[in-house]
Amino acid sequence: MRKSPPGTRARAEHLQDLEDLKAAIASGNLPAVAFYKPVGRDNEHPGYTNLSTGDAHVAELVRLVQQSPNWKDTAIIVTADENGGSWDSVPPPKGDRWGPGLRVPTLIVSPYAKHGFVDHTIYDTTSILKTIELRYGLAPLGSRDASVADLGNAFDFTQAGK
Repeated sequence: MRKSPPGTRARAEHLQDLEDLKAAIASGNLPAVAFYKPVGRDNEHPGYTNLSTGDAHVAELVRLVQQSPNWKDTAIIVTADENGGSWDSVPPPKGDRWGPGLRVPTLIVSPYAKHGFVDHTIYDTTSILKTIELRYGLAPLGSRDASVADLGNAFDFTQAGK
């Protein structure tokens, strides 16, 4: 996929800032799919910020969504773009041509998330894409998202309104 250069209409339409996200949350006008990447001190990268600042930022955004009209049919997926140097004792799953990947924590916050559930399904970051593809009847973009598990095991769609 080509990046939209600064100053183009496509970039203005699709790349927005935190204040735009907060306004969409408050008005109940979140798009069907929105990706948010914290920047600066909120991104939790080692060396110039910390986990507690980033966690507080994410908690604020989750709270705003939970108080919004969109909450009733929302799934928030919080994940990292790498492990930040925090290794664990479990080896990563077998990889593909891009490597084995890294184990990163992922949280799902939703009225449909299974309560008190730790999912042991093997996922990777393209599992998020796979879930979106299945939800909207879209073809996979490549071999990786075509072959991974979607996040469906983490949800219980019968518990809405409970």
